[in-house]
Amino acid sequence: MDGFGSINNLLDQNGQQHGTGQGAAPALSVASDEKEFELQKKIIQIEQKEKEIETKAFAEQIGIPHIDLDKFPVTQESLRQIPLKQAKELGAVCFYKSQDQARIGALDPQTDAVQKFVKAFEQRTHTRTVVYVVSQKSFDRIVEMYNRLPIIEGIIKDIKINAESLSKVKGDVNDFQSLKKLLSQANTTDLVVYILGAGLKLDASDIHVEAEQNKIVIRFRLDGILHDAADLPKEVFHQLISRVKLVAGLKINITNKPQDGRFTINLPDGDVDVRVSTMPTVFGESIVMRLLHQNRKGLTLESIGLRGYAFDKLMHQIQRPNGMIITTGPTGSGKTTTLYAIMQIINKPGVKIITLEDPVEYKMEGVNQSQVDHEKGYDFATGLKSILRQDPDIAMVGEIRDLETAQIAIQTALTGHLLLSTIHTNSAAGAIPRFLSMGVKQFLLAPALNAIIGQRLVRRICEKCKKEVQLKPEEQKHVDKIIASMPEKENTKVENKPKQFFIGNGCDACNGLGYKGRVGIYEIMIINNEIKHMILAGQVSEYDMEAFAVKHGMLTMVQDGILKVLDGITSLSEVFRVIE
Repeated sequence: MDGFGSINNLLDQNGQQHGTGQGAAPALSVASDEKEFELQKKIIQIEQKEKEIETKAFAEQIGIPHIDLDKFPVTQESLRQIPLKQAKELGAVCFYKSQDQARIGALDPQTDAVQKFVKAFEQRTHTRTVVYVVSQKSFDRIVEMYNRLPIIEGIIKDIKINAESLSKVKGDVNDFQSLKKLLSQANTTDLVVYILGAGLKLDASDIHVEAEQNKIVIRFRLDGILHDAADLPKEVFHQLISRVKLVAGLKINITNKPQDGRFTINLPDGDVDVRVSTMPTVFGESIVMRLLHQNRKGLTLESIGLRGYAFDKLMHQIQRPNGMIITTGPTGSGKTTTLYAIMQIINKPGVKIITLEDPVEYKMEGVNQSQVDHEKGYDFATGLKSILRQDPDIAMVGEIRDLETAQIAIQTALTGHLLLSTIHTNSAAGAIPRFLSMGVKQFLLAPALNAIIGQRLVRRICEKCKKEVQLKPEEQKHVDKIIASMPEKENTKVENKPKQFFIGNGCDACNGLGYKGRVGIYEIMIINNEIKHMILAGQVSEYDMEAFAVKHGMLTMVQDGILKVLDGITSLSEVFRVIE
């Protein structure tokens, strides 16, 4: 029975039940009204079902998937991707949005307006977007959900960091003392604006909001070091946490489980992506907001501290068409930044680069970036298999942490691709025994490796308050020993220049810390034929391999650090802090 037959049958049944002759029940009786309402409801349901079937047939005809959004859960973040006015003009709504994927439902995806919008949407959001055909009923349901957005949008508007509000914070915040004063006078609505604005003004990489027994502690990570910035009364804790959760798309009522979210601050000089992580603690939730500046123009190997022998050798390896370039070091040592600097060099027309990251930290134009999702089974190994089917020239994998990923990465390098990745070890030489401990075969690892970079980040001395100091006798003796162990070419350069040492005295420009910014110190181990033979022969002692590389001209991280100390870039205590 078709839909119209069903409707006619319902009408016939209703006529029999109500009666049409003498003695029929009063038309306005309660029972009659209820039956009439139920009848109309069933008619509407049948009509909607028929229209959904017609929509599905239309989708099959044009070869685009169909979806019924009748009970589909749609988040506020998804709705905010397309303004209501534009959604009505296009006949399209966004019903799903994650960090790297989006789903758009359209009444007619074939229109030029929808197709142009989807293309621009992908470029703007850097997401893989899939378009579905939806019925008028599904579309109307999602449009109706916009009516619940104004309340949310009003709250978000309060804490949005725009150019005007940031300008106010920049004018009021110069150091931690001025931040404390500002926060003590701010109402609850302005707290998040001031905290984020101050973090941007002071160039913080992370903002920590930590609940203690009697107060809230605001801490900023500046140049890798965590500093207590301000305290807040415990009474504002719930309002502050709720506002951060709301703008990050997190569930406000969940306080006993970790959550991860994000939002973007739009500024004239480039967007700032804010990654938010919450975790339950004894005295309440702890929140960490990581500030990622998306404007990566100007990022070069020279600007991050690579120069001389290390720079020349690495540039040669970057030009090779295949093999592996691996960066090593602990968390927060700048490994991913180094890989981005390399990709800036090789990102040219005619070269296809695909990355697999966890998470995507910085968006790069011209690079296909994909983010792993462990909950959906999309990990590094699975993603790397997919990358190879995309025919890239260069692949970047955020981290190699297991045998399966390592094996696929090596096969990628051996089959004509240049592969960039990271691994957690203490030195460049330590990467080789780390690979072998995973179970990688020696005869595959040796020909796959091109170069291994060991690195750390040290703070730069503030140029505004730099002053020369004299070393203690034991410090001078230690420095002389390191200089004597340098390759002859570098040793000669050092001997012929004055040995001056500097520290930062602390000033307003560096917030009294004596340091402003960071720079890398590096060691680059080139995998030449001799080292390949050592790997194949099973001679994989980290110390022996490092000694061999040094003998053939490699500068170690501590030696590179001393050269930067002598150039007045950093201090001796900074180098020893991260290396020894």
